[in-house]
Amino acid sequence: MEHDIQEFIHFIKVEKGLSPNTIESYARDLKQYGAYLKKRGIDQFAKVDRSTLQHYLFTLKETGKSSATIARNVTTLRALHQFLYREKWTDHDPTLWIETPRIDKKLPGVLSIEEVDALLAAPDSSTPFGVRNKAMLELLYASGMRVTELISLGLDDVHLSMGFVRVIGKGNKERIVPLGKEATKALNTYLERGRGALLKHERHDKLFVNHHGRPISRQGFWKIMKQLAKTANIEKDFSPHTLRHSFATHLLENGADLRSVQEMLGHADLSTTQIYTHVTKTRMKDVYSRYHPRA
Repeated sequence: MEHDIQEFIHFIKVEKGLSPNTIESYARDLKQYGAYLKKRGIDQFAKVDRSTLQHYLFTLKETGKSSATIARNVTTLRALHQFLYREKWTDHDPTLWIETPRIDKKLPGVLSIEEVDALLAAPDSSTPFGVRNKAMLELLYASGMRVTELISLGLDDVHLSMGFVRVIGKGNKERIVPLGKEATKALNTYLERGRGALLKHERHDKLFVNHHGRPISRQGFWKIMKQLAKTANIEKDFSPHTLRHSFATHLLENGADLRSVQEMLGHADLSTTQIYTHVTKTRMKDVYSRYHPRA
């Protein structure tokens, strides 16, 4: 079974162009699934039937896994068994009648414009590190890109004179996102007196680098962002996607159309973008209840 899993992982890595984080999630889910099957004495995926899958998903629920985690596992197992069936390594697909658990969509955490201003002012721009941090935050808020997309940017992806950045998103899909003047200014400053000082003797084309001069990691960026949020006295729940959510919400609140926001975020489906319309309505109700004299 391990060989089958490795072949499947190779397939989604090469053919599907999924992000490293997504592939890691698939591998983790499948390792757990394989251990479960082995414990039950099942040594081939061809021996898995619907009841086996149902029992496995039930055990996930019994151990306290959330609906979102179970739904992700269903997606992983469905992709695996469809692959095995398509390659004729099994003669059936046991996931055919397995339903994905319903997930209640959580409204994303969003900062107010004042909180964004405080966060963007938090880096110490007198140091190369502060200049870099300022550029990363300004770029995230100006473009709405994902953190993985940010740290993957190369020097050739940023076109400051033309005011746009080229982003490679999920599934290797390319999109062009405009840059505002503040982000352009911060990036210019970083390229002039930040990146070279941090790069040291390293040689690569990644835009953002760490204190060793190597490309900055997602974990490294997240540590920086949490510290800057603390400096800015932001007490809300904070995630790597907070600036992305704030970007989308603030655009919609100021009259941007949903389709344009969808393109800038790189969402394949408009329904994914529509969650931000619920956020803006929630914020509107909050403003009304706080400021209307008869609310």
